[in-house]
Amino acid sequence: MKEPKINPYAALAVGVISVSASAIFVKLCSAPSGVIAFYRLFFSVLFMLPVFLTKYAPEIKLITKRDWMFSLVAGILLAFHFILWFESLNYTSVASSTVLVTLQPLFAFVGTYFFFKEKLSAKAILSGLIAVAGSVIISWGDFKISGSALFGDALAIVACAFVTGYLLFGQTVRKRLSLVTYTFVVYFISSVTLFIYILAVQEPLFPYKTNEWVYFVLLALIPTLLGHTLFNWSLKWISASTISMAILFEPVGATILAYNLLNENILWSQIIGGSIVISGISLFIIDERIRERKNAIKLEGNNDY
Repeated sequence: MKEPKINPYAALAVGVISVSASAIFVKLCSAPSGVIAFYRLFFSVLFMLPVFLTKYAPEIKLITKRDWMFSLVAGILLAFHFILWFESLNYTSVASSTVLVTLQPLFAFVGTYFFFKEKLSAKAILSGLIAVAGSVIISWGDFKISGSALFGDALAIVACAFVTGYLLFGQTVRKRLSLVTYTFVVYFISSVTLFIYILAVQEPLFPYKTNEWVYFVLLALIPTLLGHTLFNWSLKWISASTISMAILFEPVGATILAYNLLNENILWSQIIGGSIVISGISLFIIDERIRERKNAIKLEGNNDY
């Protein structure tokens, strides 16, 4: 596979920073969760449409029936991930919700092993457990033992499972399609899914105040087009498990933004937990890169014969 011009790990870092702003924009919105999710992806599709039509539309003919099936599943999972996660923010804090929704490694480790036969080393599993433990510590002091908070936590956990499935199904299609085509198709499917959902539950599409529309557009531009698109681009060179690990940076960024913009306090447990998360992610990525280099050297050795 040809080496990318941009370091995929650097792109992944920018993506994580971008998605960290997502919870803040959602918290600032007063619209229903389904509406926020719909406009986030609807505007994303609109912004991508000119580029897709002028250059990538012919690639649609190359999509196989299997690709369409996987893209459909990925798009639906992404849609309900957003609905459930945004709804969880109505019941629990930014720190608690973002921590729980970014626990993808626990689901990704299982999913990649059973569905895609992607083996992980003992070091990778250990570093993943370290990062997960750190992400829990981040919001330990923010958890509230109450019915509403526990309900929000449960929604975030289910949303976490959905976004992991989105990444797992997406990685098989992304490796065969261009970034723009794959992203446009999945976001379009998600938009249609969300439109059907808000019609079914009768959430109003309008009217909303000007600042609400600004947040809808910002959600499309920053965490979606910049953040999630970079994740999709990285899938061609980095495994879903590695991306899931890196996304654990999101609670750190979201907590800092919540402190500055929403006046949420940062606890010592969150600072300590954030350090542990970074350590776990670093160990995981280092282990992945060492394994990739060993595989590359092994392939080069076989080609010599």
